[in-house]
Amino acid sequence: MDRANARVAATTAHITRAPTSAYMEDVVNQTPYRAALRACRDDLWKFIDETNANPIFVRLAWHDAGTFDYHVRSWPKCGGANGSIRFEEEMSHGANAGLSKALKYLEPFKAKHPLLSYADVIQLAGATAIEHAGGPKIKMRYGRVDVETPEECAREGNLPGAEPPFGDGSPDAATHLRNVFGRMGFSDREIVALSGAHTIGRAFKERSGVTENGYGAKNGTKFTGCPAGHGGGGGTCPFSARHDGDADKGVGMEGGRSWTKHWLKFDNSYFKREHDEDPANLLWMSTDKALHVDDEFRKVFEEYAESQEAFFADFAAAYKKLSECGARWKPVDGIVYEW
Repeated sequence: MDRANARVAATTAHITRAPTSAYMEDVVNQTPYRAALRACRDDLWKFIDETNANPIFVRLAWHDAGTFDYHVRSWPKCGGANGSIRFEEEMSHGANAGLSKALKYLEPFKAKHPLLSYADVIQLAGATAIEHAGGPKIKMRYGRVDVETPEECAREGNLPGAEPPFGDGSPDAATHLRNVFGRMGFSDREIVALSGAHTIGRAFKERSGVTENGYGAKNGTKFTGCPAGHGGGGGTCPFSARHDGDADKGVGMEGGRSWTKHWLKFDNSYFKREHDEDPANLLWMSTDKALHVDDEFRKVFEEYAESQEAFFADFAAAYKKLSECGARWKPVDGIVYEW
């Protein structure tokens, strides 16, 4: 166990553990919960297949978990994967702009599968979205306990920024990434791996504001504006003909700017630096650039560019760790369930 992992394990023991006797009944009755997880996962897969909601589900899962701060000793004020993002108190944080849409998408699934916690539905949606897009199957743990009131939400400002000036006062993007992810216990290698999630998705003027490309086909690029003749001229926008060729499944909102050409396909394209070939149509932020400029980050970045297998293996492990940040489990050790 590296130093970062050991530190988080030591400081979160009080969060993830509780008297075993309090959960014995739940351990015995895991079968209904497992069945609900499977049914919800199947429903989510169909929904994602019809709506191309992969990126926004991944973003929602990351933002619910990414508020974790191991310096905070009490649950749930430590933040993390506890479903707190469903409350307006947290959803209204600047970094969460646009995510209310994802939450609305998930409400019917929570209603249909009431046995599942919000925190589990959110993390299940993120993992399912990654696998559906061609990414790795992630060995997730379930049984997260939800916070119950808005007063239990984490403070604003725990998520990373994209461009300077950074909220934590960091002098550069590499320092900022290490400050933010280090607060959650992630190593340099894990930071680069998790950043690879930018292989799918887009940024919007109306959300993060890091691009002038906003909502609608006419405001997109040739990779995000469609049908042909709008935005950047159609190009390879997956809503006019998805990366797998299923043009009849071209459902979704046009616009924005993506990091990669095929932004609904989870692979190692992010590390190929496609932006260098087409900066007029692809996004590359200061925090992206830091990964191939900083000496330590660059070693991992270049490794992932050469090996998608290495990226997938590291991403799956880091994403699982992210999905468990700050979680309290019921039963005490959670429920590991693979499809």
